[in-house]
Amino acid sequence: MKPTPAPAAQPAPLSGFFGVFRYSRRALELVWSTNQPLTVSIGTLTVMAGVLPAGVAWVGALIVDAVVAAIDTGNAARVIEYVLLEGALVAVLAATQRGLNLCQSLLRAQLGQRVNVMILEKALTLELRHFEDSEFYDKLTRARREASVRPLSLVMRSFGLAQNAVSLASYGVLLVKFSPWAVAVLLLAGLPAFVAEAKFSGDAFRLFRWRSPETRMQIYLETVLAREDHAKEVKLFGLGRRLLDRYQNIFDKLYQADRALTIRRDSWGFGLGLLGTAALYGAYAWIAVSTVQGLITLGQMTMYFALFRQGQSAVSAGLSAIGGMYEDNLYLSTLYEYLETEVPAPRGALQRGPVPADGVRFESVSFTYPGSTEPVLKDISLHLRPGSSLALVGENGSGKTTLIKLLTRLYDPSSGRVLLDGLDLREWDATALRQRIGVIFQDFARYQLLVGENVGAGDEGSFEDESRWREAAAKGQAAEFIERLPSGYQTQLGKWFKDGRELSGGQWQKIALSRAFMRTGADVLVLDEPTAAMDARAEAEVFEHFRQLASDRITILISHRFSTVRMADHIVVLERGRIVEQGSHEQLMELGGTYASLFTLQAKGYR
Repeated sequence: MKPTPAPAAQPAPLSGFFGVFRYSRRALELVWSTNQPLTVSIGTLTVMAGVLPAGVAWVGALIVDAVVAAIDTGNAARVIEYVLLEGALVAVLAATQRGLNLCQSLLRAQLGQRVNVMILEKALTLELRHFEDSEFYDKLTRARREASVRPLSLVMRSFGLAQNAVSLASYGVLLVKFSPWAVAVLLLAGLPAFVAEAKFSGDAFRLFRWRSPETRMQIYLETVLAREDHAKEVKLFGLGRRLLDRYQNIFDKLYQADRALTIRRDSWGFGLGLLGTAALYGAYAWIAVSTVQGLITLGQMTMYFALFRQGQSAVSAGLSAIGGMYEDNLYLSTLYEYLETEVPAPRGALQRGPVPADGVRFESVSFTYPGSTEPVLKDISLHLRPGSSLALVGENGSGKTTLIKLLTRLYDPSSGRVLLDGLDLREWDATALRQRIGVIFQDFARYQLLVGENVGAGDEGSFEDESRWREAAAKGQAAEFIERLPSGYQTQLGKWFKDGRELSGGQWQKIALSRAFMRTGADVLVLDEPTAAMDARAEAEVFEHFRQLASDRITILISHRFSTVRMADHIVVLERGRIVEQGSHEQLMELGGTYASLFTLQAKGYR
């Protein structure tokens, strides 16, 4: 698999450096809105943590000079006072650092949850086309793997930068008395390493975007190798070692790129960092010579040594924070790129159509999936009246399920229109429309939840209503086996959680069928091959039961079993997205076309 670079903007190491900081304000607003008291506390403690080290250094100089004076006088009272003062300042500094760590830990937990909720809330607004788009999945992967932790990192670095700026300002006030050039040396010594850090932060981010497809493939392979719904085939076909080797090969490929970048980053960082070290010891020599020449006292020498040592750390930390903020902004761009994914505003707001007895109409409907050039449906026209039943027949890929996706407005037609009660589906309020339609797809969800919640998922408003669970399960022919389970409707399903029970394929399908009956207000019910795990007799019984219970509704059945299909009032045969035949079972058999041929061929298998 050969990765291709993501098409999004790739900022140059320095030319786009400051422009990328546009996300800092948004991150700060996000943190502020998450917990204002904690944010204020962090700001206050940051200022204190910035000022206190200079205070400690200044008192330290007073202690040394007081000791020198006490040697001559023999009076150590002033020394004791200064030592106690420095001890108090150190204690306050320690408490400040502890407070910062505490506030950061609390805010980190809240902000991490906040960002994850934002990502998931955005997912709820997206259309089906987004989830069927591989490029969008790369965008989602980047947002979930990195961006969820970056806002707090950026804010903490912002506070750290402020703390170091306050520290440098206080150091500068003391150092400028020695020489203004000392302040300049202190600030400029850290720039070379900073430039290298900024450059390699950009390189690391571009590498991160470039390899999103490989990262997603690793996640998928982890799922296949460690999930129970894949374990049977992986073991049966002996795929484990092959898939694990592929997983390892992807890691090796990504590791080589990471290794090369890390070596370059650390090599340049070390080389340029030596300049800062040389500047530090040059300043030491300058201060020492000044002391020998009697220009400053021994206590001042001690203070200036400490100021240079702490000042260089502050400069290094501050510049590192700026580089880190730059990197965080780059990664935050992936979060906001995802959160700002364009979703068309819902046009429809109507909750009923002008002709309630008209049912469903497809008028010259054609549809092509996004990114494809070949239409899946071509010029489909159908009219389904209330109380009628329709069966869709055709080979895989003929467009049967796509027709249902258009009916439920998971997609809109490329041309033509679909109407319910005489109103174009695009004019319906989406929630009101979907309450009118109950659908069970062939790949229905098997929720790792309670039995009753699996049934209740069919109507979110009655998700926890046990009386509705029982009513729907009875209609879906699931009540009998549910009541034999250890805890009935409170039984945990699936193997992900403790005491979970796994059901047979047929039992899961009855749960799914019951889910459809949860929507008591639905007047269009669709079965898209949900009984494929049942034998022909069981499927026929389920569909006949289903049709009796839904006699006053529109029912749509997709099935490959013609013994079941023949029960429908109207049968439509699809071939390559077009209707090639339609009519009742008897009419289509008399026609002697595709349907008759397929029915006869399948019937031979039962003789």
